[in-house]
Amino acid sequence: MKTALDLTDGVPIFDRSAQMRAVGAIIDHIADTDATVMLRGESGVGKDLVARAIHARSTRRHGPFVRVNCAAIPSGLLESELFGHERGAFTGATQRKLGRFEYAHQGTIYLDEIGELSPELQAKLLHVLQDFRFTRVGGHALVQVDARVIAATNRDLERAMARQEFREDLYYRLNVVELRIPPLRERREEIPGLAAWFLERFNAQYGRTKRLAPETLALLGAYAWPGNIRELENTVRRMVVLADGEQEFAALVARQSGPPAALPALPDGEGLREIGRRAAREAERIALAAVLERVRGNRLAASRILGVSYKTMLNKITEYGLTCSNGRAGAPAAAIVPASPASAGDVEAK
Repeated sequence: MKTALDLTDGVPIFDRSAQMRAVGAIIDHIADTDATVMLRGESGVGKDLVARAIHARSTRRHGPFVRVNCAAIPSGLLESELFGHERGAFTGATQRKLGRFEYAHQGTIYLDEIGELSPELQAKLLHVLQDFRFTRVGGHALVQVDARVIAATNRDLERAMARQEFREDLYYRLNVVELRIPPLRERREEIPGLAAWFLERFNAQYGRTKRLAPETLALLGAYAWPGNIRELENTVRRMVVLADGEQEFAALVARQSGPPAALPALPDGEGLREIGRRAAREAERIALAAVLERVRGNRLAASRILGVSYKTMLNKITEYGLTCSNGRAGAPAAAIVPASPASAGDVEAK
């Protein structure tokens, strides 16, 4: 039998952190039911992948999976998109059009950004969810469908209900099973595997043989990722297609980690390459310090999080003059081992 991991186009989001393994376990438990599921989480955390995994593990897996982005379709057109329309229902309606609910018959309909629905559509959706019968726009005949509903949002629906922007009865109709998908910054152990997977994917897509330097892997592991998995994916894509993609990311981390005044003065005549290296070193120092603080000086744990060897971790601690919370420093400094195809493979295999 396939696992949830097999059903998300290969993206490894269910097997590399305790939080997502727990989500995967819930998916396994509810997938073969028709319970409506509400997915909560920030933009880019992988809600779409979770929805597809629920469908693919369910008894409806041979039926259609229909995704509707409720925020991307103008409110005036969304009712027709969801429920269809009859010929002549409005100007331009030259023939009958089936809605997304009809296309999802005997499958799953995934309503993304459900919190963006207008009050009028919220009312109609509530009635549809009661018995899965509705009329097309401009029609009178009742249409019966059999579909499972998965909804998703990054909005605070409880606050929206308090402001009377989201119907309370619709909230409870949709929120039969709630799955909260944690942000990537709370599941950092997934980052090396995700980065390696995206790297392999984009190398194949663009015919490249890009390898990431150990310093870049350290920065990837320490960055906050406000855009979550989607931002990580786009970042690795840029590193593959741009010659200076890694330096660009290092500069971004340095800018977001502290004010420019914290950086040492630039010597006269220093070239762009030297400036990039300086920014990368400062960003790496900040990242190492942040990870060591988070693991309370556990250098072995820090090396695992950052995807570098324990020896490299000790060398870096000494190189940057960092002190662990237990007062211990690293071993004598040594040359940093450059990136190699083997090192990238090691990260992917972890």
